[in-house]
Amino acid sequence: MGTNWQPLLEQSGRAKYRALIDCINKGIADGALEPGQKLPPVRELAYRLEITPGTVARAYSLLVEDGVLTAGVGRGTYVADLRAKVANVDTGGMIDFFSPRIPNMGQEDLIRDALRKVASSLPANALMQYPKRETNLAARKAFVAWMKDAPIGHYTLDDIVITHGGQNAILHVMQAVLRGNDPVVLVDEVTFSGFRRGAELCRARVVGVPWDGEGPDPQALDKLVQSTGAALYCTSAETNNPTTRSTSARRRREIADVASRHGLHILDDDCYNTGRHSAESYRALLPDHGWYISSPSKLVSPSLRIGFTVPPNGWVGEMLRSAQFSHFGVSSMLTEAFAHVMSNPKLPGIIKKVQAKINEDLRFVVNQLGGYPIRWRSDVPLVWVELPSGWRAPAFAQAAEARGVEMKSADEFTLREGRAVHAVRVALNGQMEQGRFEEGIKIIRALLDNPPRSFST
Repeated sequence: MGTNWQPLLEQSGRAKYRALIDCINKGIADGALEPGQKLPPVRELAYRLEITPGTVARAYSLLVEDGVLTAGVGRGTYVADLRAKVANVDTGGMIDFFSPRIPNMGQEDLIRDALRKVASSLPANALMQYPKRETNLAARKAFVAWMKDAPIGHYTLDDIVITHGGQNAILHVMQAVLRGNDPVVLVDEVTFSGFRRGAELCRARVVGVPWDGEGPDPQALDKLVQSTGAALYCTSAETNNPTTRSTSARRRREIADVASRHGLHILDDDCYNTGRHSAESYRALLPDHGWYISSPSKLVSPSLRIGFTVPPNGWVGEMLRSAQFSHFGVSSMLTEAFAHVMSNPKLPGIIKKVQAKINEDLRFVVNQLGGYPIRWRSDVPLVWVELPSGWRAPAFAQAAEARGVEMKSADEFTLREGRAVHAVRVALNGQMEQGRFEEGIKIIRALLDNPPRSFST
């Protein structure tokens, strides 16, 4: 494309340079102006639009300052390639397997495009007022479309509550459910630390629920509810973080029966949702006590700090009240950006590429570490490694860190008074140069192959 693009200035009473800036931003958002495309020279565009060269020069200058355009003496003015500003891969420092980093297979471009469209299309009241329930309708519709095959049970658009990510949703569920001076939250013995931290913020005691081969032990759960008076059990039926284990369909029904007898609420965190489910969620099994939570963080990007909760029957008001009193709603800029990203026709293909890269990296890890007891699951960027005799989890993590590799030990996922678990979680880093990724896994393999002769003290 050459320099023949010509904007249509709106006669809205605004300064003409501002109108031109908006036109250029809109052209970029709509794809009429592409990265690297040359814009008309100042005098030429001024002549076409019947405005002064100074007006065009001012608009160009401000957009260059914002990084939207680039310019150089004798070169002209071009649409900036924003992708060049962010490195696709980490090429130095520690090898980070601490938290999952999903590969950038084009999500970045979708997010940038969505943000540009939102910036140019949001009405003034959305930019100048607190968000309202009705302003996030597009995001709730996008969630319904995304979750059309998920076994959540019956719900409507009015049942969905939007929060600042999945962790924020967990906190609001706790605030909605927990009552009394000494509330108790049940969690799995090995589980996501965000449950524990959320409970601590709510000044609740945390008690662990043991698992067997099929999932949480229903008899143990029954006894714990009776002995502690717990009001809430936090779990992940489909993909446990960190172990990647799934609760069997039969066990989910047994757990739901226990909860139903005692009026126990179950929070089912599905933030590692891969698009496929092996059985019904607890919300489907417990329509009056089951909560469902998900977010796009592990599939699209964690930069979209947005999470979704589908409360049980009759609890939407409590959840909305907790969210409203906490932050007065999620910004319309975020909810609209999410809706744009999720409705982009390119997204399904991008997600397939993301999952293909995750699975490619999983194959390498399994080939390297498969001689040891490991747990993993297709499309999930986590590997749970049980350590051989001679290693304690903290000592292993420290030894790896000394060799330039970071990961989380089992201590991050267990309760302080719980049983010791000698394992580590390797979170895949898809934003790292492949050679460094493979080097990090080989370092872990070397440590597994060479345990100390006795436990560290």
